[in-house]
Amino acid sequence: MSSKSESKAPSSSQQPSPHDLNCLTIAELEHLAYERMDKQTRDYYNEGADSGTTLSENVAAYTKYRIRPRVLRDISQIDTTVRVFGHTNSAPFGVAPTAMQRLAHSDGEIATARACRSKGIVMGLSSFSTSTLEDVAEASGDNPNVLQLYLFEERAHSLKLIKRAKKAGYKAVLLTVDTPMLGRRNLEIRNQFKLPAHLSIPNFAQQDDDEDDTSTNASSSSSSLSTDNTNAPNNNTSSSSSSASTPLSRAAQQSNTKSKLKPKPKSDSSAAGYHDGQRRQPPTGPITFHTHAANPTLSWEESIPWLKSVCGPEMEVWVKGIATAEDALLAVHHGVHGIVVSNHGGRQLNGALATLDALPEVVAAVNGQVPVHVDGGIRHGTDVFKAIALGADFCWIGRPVLWGLAYKGQEGVELCLRLLMDEVRLCMGLAGVTSVKAISKEYLCRVGRDGFVSRL
Repeated sequence: MSSKSESKAPSSSQQPSPHDLNCLTIAELEHLAYERMDKQTRDYYNEGADSGTTLSENVAAYTKYRIRPRVLRDISQIDTTVRVFGHTNSAPFGVAPTAMQRLAHSDGEIATARACRSKGIVMGLSSFSTSTLEDVAEASGDNPNVLQLYLFEERAHSLKLIKRAKKAGYKAVLLTVDTPMLGRRNLEIRNQFKLPAHLSIPNFAQQDDDEDDTSTNASSSSSSLSTDNTNAPNNNTSSSSSSASTPLSRAAQQSNTKSKLKPKPKSDSSAAGYHDGQRRQPPTGPITFHTHAANPTLSWEESIPWLKSVCGPEMEVWVKGIATAEDALLAVHHGVHGIVVSNHGGRQLNGALATLDALPEVVAAVNGQVPVHVDGGIRHGTDVFKAIALGADFCWIGRPVLWGLAYKGQEGVELCLRLLMDEVRLCMGLAGVTSVKAISKEYLCRVGRDGFVSRL
């Protein structure tokens, strides 16, 4: 894969930073962040779907495993680095893409990018960031970025974003595949969450008014048909009733495609897409998360080949939101470059598998054909160790980074990363491991419901 330069992690010989005596753990960081965020921001970042069962099980899943340490091994030189996206990463984890980071701190994604650069940690950027992807790339320098992508029903919007990401040097897109509909987040509904007036989603601020030559190509390539049964145009958070859609004639399909190519009247309001009983009507108005992010028309057969055709060869195409062996095999079959085992931080389907519980079957199905990453529930360096031992090639850290950002901006994110990096190194040393590639399931045992442990 091409890259503007091969970046390297900072030297491990650097003197350790002094401790922040107010914050020695991620749990303490969460508490400090809680005190500094307003209620709407706190609820938006920390909430899971419905009762939050999957959110809590993402964390609890790591307590099912114990580490089997080995001793009398020379651990005087411990190497925590891994290769990812053409980069030597300081630790086997990166910063996961999370939206609207300026809710937590005025510097938002720029502070996160600078912190990642200082620590040699890859950063994922959300499409719905409160800083432009170009500004984040500039703040990152040679440190790599990947772009989380929602593939919109009107592909012209996504195509413009992809072209900008390629130009800015992003290494990959992580296509979110677990949002055909948005999960029910009750606090979001109760708080009537909306972005404060002084903030915006600048990646899309100009795209609603720009009509360029990409529109024709993107629209003609997009999937205009769907068996989706979301009947209400403004039903963004709750489930919808089901009805079978009627197949369209060729003439109707052509008419539908032509209508998508016509300039739409400008509107200050946004509405989600819906099915009118005959055909799928795409979202309208300025791009917002609640109206445009969910896309029930995506499919393996159409969406992945299209995305690969517009991303390659500069950017890899990964799928984020895989939780089963069946979908992992389909991902490999359709030629993705990598998989992220994810349940959207427990914010989509409540009752879904915890990501750590889903990880082993995905790893087994893929059988080394593509890298497998995992996110969700990681709160300590030992969690990273356990995920790697269960077969993950890499981990992604989400909420703890937001807590660091809320605590002290860039300094707080650096603190979060340092805590986890120190814990990973300490865990490796005490387990008798000196390289990430040497971590395997031989270092784990599982605690059963009866309290007894068993080898994996």
